[in-house]
Amino acid sequence: MKKSPKRKVSEENREFNSAWTYLFAFTANDAGLPVCLICGERISYNKKCNVERHFQNKHLAFAEKYPTEDERKRAISELLRKAEESKLSFKKWISSPQPTSTASCVAALEIVKRGKPFTDGEYLKESFIKISEHLFSDFKNKGEIVQKIREMLLSAKTVRDRTIKMAENISRKQIDDINSAQAFSIACDESSDVNDVEQTALLCRYVNCDGPQEELIELIPLKGQTRGQDICEAVVSCLEAKGISTTHLVSVSTDGAPSMRGAQKGFVNLLQKSLDRELMAFHCILHQEALCAQTFPPECVEVMNVIIKIVNKIIANGLSHRQFCSLLEEVDTAYSDLLLHNKVRWLSRGEVLKCFATCLEHVKMFLESKGLRYPELEDLDWLGKFYFMVDMTSHLNTLNKNLQGKGSTALQMPENVLAFERKMTVFARDAQKRTLSHFPSLREFKEANNEINYEYFHRAIIAMQAAFGERFSDFRKEKHTLSFPVTPLDIDPSLLNTVAFTGVCKSDLEIELADIADKDLWVNKFKTLTADLEEVACHKATLAKEHKWNDIEKLPHPDKLVFETWSAIPDTYINMKKYAFGVLSMFGSTYLCEQVFSSMNFIKSKHRSRIKDESLQSCMKIKVTSYSPDIGKICSELQTQKSH
Repeated sequence: MKKSPKRKVSEENREFNSAWTYLFAFTANDAGLPVCLICGERISYNKKCNVERHFQNKHLAFAEKYPTEDERKRAISELLRKAEESKLSFKKWISSPQPTSTASCVAALEIVKRGKPFTDGEYLKESFIKISEHLFSDFKNKGEIVQKIREMLLSAKTVRDRTIKMAENISRKQIDDINSAQAFSIACDESSDVNDVEQTALLCRYVNCDGPQEELIELIPLKGQTRGQDICEAVVSCLEAKGISTTHLVSVSTDGAPSMRGAQKGFVNLLQKSLDRELMAFHCILHQEALCAQTFPPECVEVMNVIIKIVNKIIANGLSHRQFCSLLEEVDTAYSDLLLHNKVRWLSRGEVLKCFATCLEHVKMFLESKGLRYPELEDLDWLGKFYFMVDMTSHLNTLNKNLQGKGSTALQMPENVLAFERKMTVFARDAQKRTLSHFPSLREFKEANNEINYEYFHRAIIAMQAAFGERFSDFRKEKHTLSFPVTPLDIDPSLLNTVAFTGVCKSDLEIELADIADKDLWVNKFKTLTADLEEVACHKATLAKEHKWNDIEKLPHPDKLVFETWSAIPDTYINMKKYAFGVLSMFGSTYLCEQVFSSMNFIKSKHRSRIKDESLQSCMKIKVTSYSPDIGKICSELQTQKSH
């Protein structure tokens, strides 16, 4: 008997079942075939088993995240909304008068944000074409879409030109916001790039309608000398060229280099002379903390030198390094390798010591197997100093991490330092009483070996505490001024420094403070602010204790909370608001300058050392800014050029 021919799937006339949308997160495309809302993958046939298999194999986590029917419906409805928005945006792009210009700007933005070279444009276009041919295979106008992408101008020159245009657009937005702000502050630092050109990072902090902003204004190359006079001339010329008014500049923060803070010829002093008025000047609190951390006794410094020598001995030789890593892997230690010490990095020393302490027994075993002998590793006095440094640098690292990051006010940072200074009294008493409650590594060593030199450690802590006490004078002097945005009603107005605040009248400020003192509505605002800041500080302390640094970044920023409170205060207290926003604009450190230099070294690397100054400045501006370029405006300007 002759078998009937097998029916083709296309002849089954299968249709998409709308119930699959909320069961398996699928929708139908223009050809009526199922497309996953979660990953965008298209299924070839309208078969329930295929759709269900895809969902169970690839998106089980989605099902677990939204177990109930109502939760899943809400989540899928949101996915449907986003898919519809994407489709409308895509249609709008295709039908726009300049789709290729828009796409080239978006592509250039993506290239620069990732720190890639301009030549990546053509590679990115080819990737777009391949993705589009697969993604839009069922679209009736697939050929038109792919052709539009082929027409995209993504040569290295085009990407560079688009980058410069977008950077100029961002600069205009920054300048408008700075000039309309009540006050602004600057931070300056310098570092050499891969070609030994001194680059000066000029950053501004100001308050606009969205809250406090910290922005890179310019990366200024200094091709000749880098004296305070040269830096001052470069910064003043940059501000003038960009049209930034210095009348409401209130403070400047720098590192402690003589070219920056020299009493006569330092940048800060020359800048004040150039402006013919006094500014509030701050020495970066992180740099001061790092200098205090370098006051360990000479014997402890020698301990660090020996450890660096041992680490270099193991890591410098490729074979030894591989064998040591294999040993650590076999014994299943917390670390898979030793860390190298870098004097430039603030946290490097503590991390190296902590890692070395964890791997100490395995290091000794490995060195013996290689016939290498370091008598210090058997010397109990040397080991006592080593474990003391492990614990002390751990405390210093915790302080350092609390001082880093965005969103900290110029008040909170010195408060953290002063709190640590008081803690050192507790540390010294701990060593004097021989309890070692705050020195877990040293305590464990003492329990195993009985005797350690308590008096030596006590003197070392007292010496470091004295170093802390001698520094941070600029922050101590302005404590009342820096406290104003949080506790304005608890401060004697006569103690406030208003010299740098050109738009604030001290007598009017005193009258406003007297007027608001008995207005419960506004007084309660500041009480609520204090409670909110306390809550954030408690959460931060808990997370820091558990070393959950990424979770700390998710907490509300203190400066944002302060801004929201003062924004609610009416303009009848305008002098108070100007003063509070001026203090809120102050930099406590040059931490962001260091971040800028990290990005600079990534962009201008040894593989891309010939990048021109204008291109580097534009790349840096786009990479570190919180502003988004107005691509629509840029494209319309491109279309009005005669060459188009």
